[in-house]
Amino acid sequence: MKYAWITKHRDMFPIIAMSKSFNVSTSGYYKSLLQRVSKRAQRTQTIRQQVKKLHDESNHIYGSYKIANLMNEDDASESACRNTVAKAMKEMGLKSRVSKSFTPTTTRSDESKKPADNILDQDFYADAPNRKWVTDITYLAVDGGWVYLAVVLDLFSRKVVGWAISESLATPLFSEALRKAIEARQPETDKLLHHSDRGCQYTSDEYQHVLKTMSITCSMSRTGCCYDNAVMERFFWSLKHEWTNFEDFADIEEARLGVFEYIEGFYNSKRIHQTLRYKSPNEFEENYFNKLIA
Repeated sequence: MKYAWITKHRDMFPIIAMSKSFNVSTSGYYKSLLQRVSKRAQRTQTIRQQVKKLHDESNHIYGSYKIANLMNEDDASESACRNTVAKAMKEMGLKSRVSKSFTPTTTRSDESKKPADNILDQDFYADAPNRKWVTDITYLAVDGGWVYLAVVLDLFSRKVVGWAISESLATPLFSEALRKAIEARQPETDKLLHHSDRGCQYTSDEYQHVLKTMSITCSMSRTGCCYDNAVMERFFWSLKHEWTNFEDFADIEEARLGVFEYIEGFYNSKRIHQTLRYKSPNEFEENYFNKLIA
């Protein structure tokens, strides 16, 4: 307390005079300052090490907000506020490799087919797994052309539950992603809402037959409104800006492996989401089922 008072008032009174008043030595006071600086330097170094570790583990994807949240949730870590983490990242030259621009895209519709109503209506909340699935298609560059990725995502946990890659945009690609999702999740299909855009593959007789046979309710976005399927669009943005834009795929097999590494090795199992209270999709679902059992 004496040293703290001296430090607070050292611009007002001579340090020697204050030391005599408190019956402490000036050398003891300066030694306390050095110890305080040393402890602060040690904490700074510890924070920098943890920030770099978490930044590396996220494949340089996470920024200061997510890194600070992870540090504050981990009892073994040195907690730090977002500003402290941001400062440490700036000093070490660390940045999230993700840009902030977001340009959603839509697919081509078949005017001869009647689309389903927009039952989802931008309600992206689900109170249990396998109640609301969203799906869409995107493009990935490979040497000499493109391959196509169809994904099915569960709105409850934002988990990718089915996906497939093909060199063709034909309907079987979309059906394969749905088949994988159904096999993996075994949902009560009569309680499941399936939402997509009005792409011709989703309105095709073949795809619609699968949905009707399984009693899956079909919902579709309004014409040209990408925000009706915003969660799916956001996943594709994350996939590209966090992963595939930094990879060079020679062919479809390399693209398939890259997508597998992102979805199964990172997105579902490790990538934290603000929407999920900074949990990964797998962890969020695990917590849900643990509560049901308890």
